[in-house]
Amino acid sequence: MKDAMPVLSAGTGLHETLALLTSQLRPDANHKEDMVFLRDVFSERSLSCLMKIHEKLRQYECQSPIPVLHSASSLAEDVAEELQSGPMSVEEKELLHLLMSPHLQALLSVHDTVAQKNFDPVLPPLPDDFDDELDEESVKIVRLVKNREPLGATIRRDEATGAVIVARVMRGGAADRSGLVHVGDELREVNGISIMHKRPDEISQLLSQSQGSITLKIIPAIKEDDKLKESKVYMRALFDYVPLEDKATPCQEAGLPFKCGDILQVVSQDDSTWWQAKRVGDSNLRAGLVPSKQFQERRLAYRLKMGTLQSPKSPKQPAYDQGCEKEDCDCEGYFNGHYIAGLRRSFRLSRKDRRGSSGEASASDPGDSEFVTYEEVTRYQQRPHERPRLVVLIGSLGARINELKQKVIAENPHRYAVAVPYTTRLKKSHEKEGVEYHFVSKQAFEADVQNNKFIEYGEYKENLYGTSIEAIRSVQAKNKMCLVDVQPEALHTLRTAEFKPYVIFVKPRIPESRRRRSASSPGGGEHGRFTEEDVQEMRQSAQQIEQQYGHFVDLALIKEDSSSACSELRSILERLEREIFWVPLGWVRN
Repeated sequence: MKDAMPVLSAGTGLHETLALLTSQLRPDANHKEDMVFLRDVFSERSLSCLMKIHEKLRQYECQSPIPVLHSASSLAEDVAEELQSGPMSVEEKELLHLLMSPHLQALLSVHDTVAQKNFDPVLPPLPDDFDDELDEESVKIVRLVKNREPLGATIRRDEATGAVIVARVMRGGAADRSGLVHVGDELREVNGISIMHKRPDEISQLLSQSQGSITLKIIPAIKEDDKLKESKVYMRALFDYVPLEDKATPCQEAGLPFKCGDILQVVSQDDSTWWQAKRVGDSNLRAGLVPSKQFQERRLAYRLKMGTLQSPKSPKQPAYDQGCEKEDCDCEGYFNGHYIAGLRRSFRLSRKDRRGSSGEASASDPGDSEFVTYEEVTRYQQRPHERPRLVVLIGSLGARINELKQKVIAENPHRYAVAVPYTTRLKKSHEKEGVEYHFVSKQAFEADVQNNKFIEYGEYKENLYGTSIEAIRSVQAKNKMCLVDVQPEALHTLRTAEFKPYVIFVKPRIPESRRRRSASSPGGGEHGRFTEEDVQEMRQSAQQIEQQYGHFVDLALIKEDSSSACSELRSILERLEREIFWVPLGWVRN
């Protein structure tokens, strides 16, 4: 006797129906093989899983889902880049592996393609009052949905025809995500309002004030270019930029503000005057306008010509760190029984900067151009068995970087060292060749000067002193991290792919009070009183270095006291060996 077929309700799931059907398959004498085959097929676990997925998708479809993001792929890339920017835990490594897998990337790409179609709301019927001269196929009605974000497109007036043309589409903006607005399109109406006789600023205001659904009447460009893939060009900004103060920008609201040292991802250089860029680490997915390198240099040159800008290479009187206090001493002194070779302030004020034959400034050095604007950079992490990066310390008046450097080296002389300087003076009884100095004849020293072997050199009390490129290489050959403190001008020589210098600007914490006081010196240690005049000199020294060489600096170390500054410097040196940093592209390019 056969079992009665079960009654199926409207709420019975598809996979449940399949299971019930399978249970009713009973092989008999006539159709035994067919029934066994069907039962095996319907009992297949993968088929049951597919039915469950289908059922879940139908339930999700009934909820009319709306995508939360239109650029999940870009967000995944940003998350991956953020994870790679520092040490990762086990969970973070697993997440990075998932984000980089081709299957997940393909899934996110499909998600973005579907999300950007913008099926809702339904487009209204075409208006009946089209201009007679317009061919019906040449006009398209575009309806976008935006909140308080900008539309993400700029416009211009065609001087020949008077037409309002889409000048650029901002990557990641509402117009770009729609895929319906392109550069070169002619804009005729905004929300049914004709813009034929309106000024560009009136049109921009009309677009910015529109909230929610915005309808555009557009005459498409003759040839619509395919959307370009977002580039991966990274630039370090070497100046501050405030769009609201820039009268030349085509749209101040679309501008991207940034500070000197910010890393920008330039996503479009289609416009030779205005690039589209994002700040690395910024949660805003929409690109903004920034002046291009060529345009920024061009207008700085014009300001220089008109006398409203001081030449960035005009000489200024240097103010450098204080060295040894003894008038008859040319060393940096002793610390915990360790003698540290070096140079005193009197010599520093007279020493000169020279470019070594093998230490020429790299092609990516922003100092090669009269104006500093941007520097193309890439991520870099020191590899095992690779030479340590050179650490360059520059300091303003009162920073006492000699003392700071001595302490760090004395605590770990097997890991850190200085480049031993050369001198023409006679060796003292307690000194050893190659420890305090390399003692050479004046003739040999001058020959090395002629051969550009010194980073910088000078004369003090009729004796010559200098630091050579080979002295740095000698330290690095021992797998030690070399610490040098130099005049900022020497950075032009040291910024090479060989040394990959990490530049630290040390400056004291400058007090705010204007009255005379008795306190510890800003560099740490008791050194008596300092006056308002002293404070002003320290402030001017720091400002001068920042103005002329701030674009070379990787990190500014504010020296509250000797102990905390030393601890911070040690932390920086340790990070250099294990973390990822931004460096000029030319330093790692094969």
